[in-house]
Amino acid sequence: TGLIFALGRRVLRETCRIGCLWIDAGHPPLVLAVNVSAKQLHAPAFADEVLAILAETGFPPALLEIEITESSLMSSPEQVVPQLQKLRANDIRIAVDDFGTGYSSLAYLKRFPLDVLKIDGSFVEHLAQRKDDREIVTAIIQMAHTLGFRVVAEGVETAEQLAFLKKKGCDIYQGYLGSPPLPAEEFEALLQRRR
Repeated sequence: TGLIFALGRRVLRETCRIGCLWIDAGHPPLVLAVNVSAKQLHAPAFADEVLAILAETGFPPALLEIEITESSLMSSPEQVVPQLQKLRANDIRIAVDDFGTGYSSLAYLKRFPLDVLKIDGSFVEHLAQRKDDREIVTAIIQMAHTLGFRVVAEGVETAEQLAFLKKKGCDIYQGYLGSPPLPAEEFEALLQRRR
């Protein structure tokens, strides 16, 4: 329907606005990630819109991470790469979300201006039971580090999963083990408690 464009701009603007409030409240700087649809990413003015929202809100570009899926990255690289390069040239981080579920060519992957690979939670869920998931996660972490990317594991729910990921050198995790998703006000209260 095309509503994703207006919705995407609103989500990005609100994220940046709240991020500025947290900075002004004295919280340590946090990188805030915003998921972007394939339609947004392929729009010719996407990078310019992101930069305009950053200028409007005053949120530091280095604290913004744009998350895209493997499939949106691979669908038309000739359109996507210039957008990502423009964002990266302005200190915005780029993450590939749900990595491992799409069909990325490693030859292409190394050509994209990326910062982060996020391992899909479907590989993390059964780390304790499935040897093949442990091997895949280990390989993704090693490959990502070789290419200079940071690695985030999604869907971490147990101490056992976290211990395995730490042992393999995963940089960051997200999931219910740390916290369930929270509204902004509750998240700020969590930040306050953890200070």
